[in-house]
Order: sequence, then C-alpha cells, then structure tokens
Amino acid sequence: MKSVLTDLLQQAISKLMASGELPPMEAVHVVVDTTRDPSHGDFASNLALTLSRQAGCPPRQLAEKIVGALPAHEAIEKVDIAGPGFINFHLAKAAAGAVVGRILQEKEHFGRRPAGQGERIHIEYVSANPTGPLHVGHGRGAAYGATVADLLEAAGHEVHREYYVNDAGRQMHILATSVWLRYLEQCGEPLTFPSNGYRGEYILDIADKLRAQVDTRLRHPADVVFADITPDEPAGGDKEAHIDDLIVRARQFLGEDYDRVFNLALDEILGDIREDLAEFGVTYQTWFSEKSLVSSGAISRALDKLRDAGHLYEKEGAWWFRSTTFGDDKDRVVIRDNGQTTYFASDIAYHMNKLERGFGKIIDVLGADHHGYVPRVKAAMAALGADPEQLQAPLVQFAILYRGGKKVQMSTRSGSFVTLRQLREEVGNDAARFFYVMRKADQHMDFDLDLAKSQSNDNPMYYIQYAHARICSVFRQLKEAGQSTEVQQGLQHLDRLDRDDEAELMKMLSRYPEVVQKAAESLSPHLLAHYLRELAQGFHGYYNSARIAVEEEALRSARLSLAAATRQVLANGLHLLGVSAPESM
Repeated sequence: MKSVLTDLLQQAISKLMASGELPPMEAVHVVVDTTRDPSHGDFASNLALTLSRQAGCPPRQLAEKIVGALPAHEAIEKVDIAGPGFINFHLAKAAAGAVVGRILQEKEHFGRRPAGQGERIHIEYVSANPTGPLHVGHGRGAAYGATVADLLEAAGHEVHREYYVNDAGRQMHILATSVWLRYLEQCGEPLTFPSNGYRGEYILDIADKLRAQVDTRLRHPADVVFADITPDEPAGGDKEAHIDDLIVRARQFLGEDYDRVFNLALDEILGDIREDLAEFGVTYQTWFSEKSLVSSGAISRALDKLRDAGHLYEKEGAWWFRSTTFGDDKDRVVIRDNGQTTYFASDIAYHMNKLERGFGKIIDVLGADHHGYVPRVKAAMAALGADPEQLQAPLVQFAILYRGGKKVQMSTRSGSFVTLRQLREEVGNDAARFFYVMRKADQHMDFDLDLAKSQSNDNPMYYIQYAHARICSVFRQLKEAGQSTEVQQGLQHLDRLDRDDEAELMKMLSRYPEVVQKAAESLSPHLLAHYLRELAQGFHGYYNSARIAVEEEALRSARLSLAAATRQVLANGLHLLGVSAPESM
C-alpha cells in the first residue's frame, strides 16, 4: 500500500508542477509511514513539510494543494491534513483487509523481497580466536550477525556469511604452548603453569589427546624447558616475556612436532566452535583462514600496493601506514622492526580480498572493545582506492549474565567463564537467540537467566511463541469438533471484521514488510523483536475480548482468516530471529 500512496503523491506533485501551481523541483523524495495513532489514519506523509522551502509555500497550504491534486483511488476512503501539514490517509475497509489475503497467499514469503533486488553483501561475525570454546559474549555476536544476515537476505540482498579464522597470530602460539605444558604435566613433569597461558579444562582435554597420540615422545624435563626463561609476573618478572620465551623453547624442543601440537589444538577448538555454532543455528558459507593470506602472498601484495602509492613509510626499522592521512587518529605499524607483519597488516589484506571478490557492501560485526579498529580499516580501504563507506561495522556490547539477581562472574583467560554451549543447555536455543537480539546491539545487555527460562508473560519470547501456539490451538480445537477451518472462505467475509481491535490487528500485519526492511537497512534486529511482541500483544488482547469460534459461519471464517494471517506473520518473524514457532506449549 505504501508504494501505491507514494505513487499517488508523486502524481499530485507532477500535476501541480505541470499546471504551474508549483515551481519545477528536482529529486522530490516521497516518504510514507504507517501511523501509530488510529485517529491519524492508516498512513501519513510529511511531504508538504519537506517540500515547503523548495515550493515557496507554507507547509499546510502546500498540503492542501497536494491533497486537492491527488488522483482518486478505490483503496482510499478519506484524506485529511493534520498539524503543520501532515497528510493522513484513511484506507477503505476492503483495502485494510486486503493484507490478510496477501499473507495467506504468500505464506512464508510474505515480507520478503525477491532475491537479486539488492546488493552483494559480505558479512563477517563472531570470528573469535580459536583458542577456546565460545563464551556468552561470542553468543551475542553470533545471534546478532546471523539475524542481520537473514534480514538482509529477506530484504532481497545476496548475502555471504563468513568466519575469519585467526590461525596465524601470537595467541595461537600461546595456545599450542599451553597444550604442550599440560601434556608435560600429564607425563609427570612438575612445573608452574604460566600466568598468561590458557587454563581452561579444554586445554587438559587436548593435552590428553596429544598424549594418546604420541605417548611420552614429546616429553622433556621441565627444569630444562624452564631453564633461563624470563621469570613470570608472580615472581616479579614479566608475564608477556615469560610466555614468549616458552613459545620459543617449545618450538626449539619440538622441532617439526610443534606443528603437530599447534594443528591439534587448532583443529580441536575450531571443530568445537563449528559444532557449537551449527547447533545454535549459525552457519557460514566460508571459514576464511588468516594463514591463507600469508601463504597466498596476499599480505605482501596489499602492502606493496600501499607502498607503491606512497602510503607506507619506514621509521626505526618498522614500516608504518599513513592512516592519519585518511582520518585515523594515528599512523599504524604494518611490519615490525623484527620483520614480522602485524595483525593490522592481515586485516588490510583480508579487506582487500573482500573487495576483490566483488562485494558492494562489507559488514564487520565487532565487539564493542574493537571500536578503534573501524577508522584504521576504513583508512586502509580508502588508501586501496575503495570507498570507505562500503564498510559498516556495528558494535556488539558484551552480555552480562544474572542468575537469582546476582551477576555471574567470568574470566576468559583463567577459564572460569560460561560457554555458549552451557548457556544454550540452560535456557535453550530459542531463548538465547531471542534475548541476545531483543535490545540494540550497542547497548549493554543484562541477560536474566531466570527470566529466559520462565514460562510467563514477562518472558517476551514465551509471550510471542504462546500467541502462535494459541492460534494453532484454536484451529486444532475446531478440527476436533468437526467444524470447518477453511480460511480462504473467510476472505469473502472480511467486511464482518468491524471491531476496532480487528482493524488494529490488520494494520499491524500490514506493517510487517516495512519492519523487516527497516530492520535490515539499519542492521537492527531488535526492531523485529519489538514488532513481534507488539503483534502478540495485539492478538492476545483480541483473543481475550472476542470469541473466534463463534456460531455464525461467515463471522467465524473471517476471524479464522485473520488469526491464520497473524499466525503466519508470527512464524515468519520468529524464523528470521532464529526462533521456533511451536504449535503447542
């Protein structure tokens, strides 16, 4: 209906310009919004306010001219002007009810645009270092990224989902060394585990698998391993230098077997991450290895391109990228004085790779602690000759768990954290997916475990699912009673839906495609979560005040059609959020 009203307004403006009542105007942008207040009609436009200056006419006076020039349309019952010049459209009852028939015809496709109407979009999310199981913080990024990807696809875009595997950095060497040290302990070597090593139970499990594969072949005396190593922090030393020395010692002592330890740790943890995310309903087209950027020469090629363009300079033995030229707050090192490339150098090469693959838009879903990362990557894209506005980087705040009103304490390095798998086992996939996206991603989130598990109207996910199950129950009971549940017949009697709450419910249903589009464009899945709660509230209120299964067949079939359309939209929306739509609860 919005497109119909937009076209009518554009026709009115063209008519007024052709008659000379309005001066020629370029780029007339028409916006039509769904109204919230029923007294303001079904749709409204602020066109007169936005064109007032160009038209050289007061907004309300311009609105009167526009309304006077509007072509007649059978779907419009009345048009009026409110306030300073808002144009309000009141739809005819038949037009308002048309959405019911459309929903029942399009079913799961209602609210979706055909594929190929949008851009090619690359979205990367989670991309946690494969140094341990995913925790609840990663879970929020996973739920958000997966839902945004699904929304963009529903909006007609071609979406490529990708996980960037950081398998070439220092943290991976800390992981491999941690596994080897735990292996030495299991072989009977007494040692003080480094304070900066990975301490979770999963390290012990990997070490156990290593021992099962090689027995004691990789055992070395602990006193020899730790000889002349920089003291650790608790002993008055430097924890970073201590672990770096141990990495060097591990590589020296293990030789070619170091890769075996490294790859075992990587494969075990990455396999666990893949499985965990898949069970959470989060899948990817590509798992992109950082190592591949090194082996393919992509990092060297990206840096050569920047160097040839004059965007790199050498200082104190290191190579720097002039990111301040492109709006960053400081220049960034890309090659250290020891010849090693930095994480940022890999990031530059990775984004060049995305651009070379032909994606029109690149979305990096980042943790809130990575906010400083965005200007430098945009600077690199600009230096590579791309439009930095192609990159969007929504920030996802950490989720804080509460149980029994008390904060659940977590520490990733020490291993005392709640994993995503533990959260899913406690509250279920549905609750985890919904609660993660029901607030804006850049807002701090208090995840109430007790609320997520509760079966009450205070639990927004339960409240929405219950509306869907309630409608299913109505159809089930009628079928068991031997009464017709044919909804197509009800489309002939929609004029019988003359209650205010029925009109409001149809109006809410008509808003669904707009909500999906807006949530996709703004990368804001919480908009869809809020809409579904509002729709559920509308249906529960209607159900409690009006019998659906009335004796009169025409009215019953009309109400069943409305209920079936509501059920379909609830199911469509929940599906986009990665949440099930149960038929009974």
